[in-house]
Amino acid sequence: MLKALFQKTVLLFIITSATAQVEKEVAPPYNIKTISFVQSEQNVIPIFKLGEGFQLQFDDLFGNEADYYYEITHCNYNWNPTDIPKSEYLRGFDNQRISDYTNSFNTLQIYSHYRLAIPNQFTQLLISGNYMLKILNNDKEIVFSRKFVLYEDVVTVPIQIKRARTVSNLESKHNLEFTIKSSTITFQNPLKNVKVVLLQNGQFNDAITNIVPQYTIGNDLIYKYDTQTQFWAGNEFLYFENKDIRAANNNVARVDSNNEIYSSYLYTNDARTNYPYSVTQDVNGNFVVKNINATDSEIEADYAWAYFSLSAPTFRINKDIYITGMFDNYNLTPEYKLDYNEKKGIYEKAVLIKQGFTNFQYTVADSKGIIDHENAIDGNFYQTENDYFIMVYYRENTDRYDRAIGKGTANSLNIIN
Repeated sequence: MLKALFQKTVLLFIITSATAQVEKEVAPPYNIKTISFVQSEQNVIPIFKLGEGFQLQFDDLFGNEADYYYEITHCNYNWNPTDIPKSEYLRGFDNQRISDYTNSFNTLQIYSHYRLAIPNQFTQLLISGNYMLKILNNDKEIVFSRKFVLYEDVVTVPIQIKRARTVSNLESKHNLEFTIKSSTITFQNPLKNVKVVLLQNGQFNDAITNIVPQYTIGNDLIYKYDTQTQFWAGNEFLYFENKDIRAANNNVARVDSNNEIYSSYLYTNDARTNYPYSVTQDVNGNFVVKNINATDSEIEADYAWAYFSLSAPTFRINKDIYITGMFDNYNLTPEYKLDYNEKKGIYEKAVLIKQGFTNFQYTVADSKGIIDHENAIDGNFYQTENDYFIMVYYRENTDRYDRAIGKGTANSLNIIN
């Protein structure tokens, strides 16, 4: 009896410890805005080939040239920190101060713009895999953190995107069928050692994981599932444009300049779930910082209050609606949760956003942050154009960490049925 109780206690402790170690992204405080990974001067999904350079950029609205430091942690497939010493995955040092920053110029909203280049003179990353990048303050407290992935290019991942194989979801889901091929790796025990992550538009918070190969042909791993690799297709992203912050541009109804900074009042969006699908050009959740009257938008683009409003009279479920996109890392935080205006009968929210071009969507989620795709405000249509990413991880029997050995990409414009 005592022995069984002791074993259960030890098991519970092990499970609790393992769960506590999982690295989760920390959402930034109110003053930190426009966090983005940048490569070739464009905001990108943070999946990079090992050895490529990239930057993390962000703004501090306090504009007081505060000191920020960075820390990098290598993680395994499940985002638990790996057991290997830091010296094996990082040459040099982290915990360095970010010294590349510039104050805003000629803007109503002051801010300090920070840039962290990786690799840099202090820090070079040596191995592939999952990484958590933490930004710290002077007290070494985490201000915010972001995931990124470095991969080796040693496998190819051809992908076919099809409509759902289940009749009930034929019009509303995408199904991914893919193969993992390699001429340099002979896979050892692929059911155990090969793992994949499926991403829609680069959203880590909504990934499909823990899918094993359905069968193998020689050294090729075949994934042709009917339900396990399905995504709700969603709808095209909405957008607004305020590159000229003083004028009402695309999807901006009017501009108010009576406050300390400009306010952009967007046209009220209607819930599109009961409408037929309509083609809308988008950039799959991305955004562009741009001031058409400036030469350096990184520090000359201003901030404006964007007033969102949504008419969804048939929305009856007891869940919350959020404004999400790459501009806020799809965070389901109170800052982006819509409030219901009973007098007007619409949902509203004002969000401070750096001017330019911004894709966004309305996301339904419960109090635990679990997204409800089935009851999406804007519906699900198989015609929707989405980018899909498949990351492949591999750990040989003698390895101590999960290598990211390749990436596959596909777009649902090329749907084949």
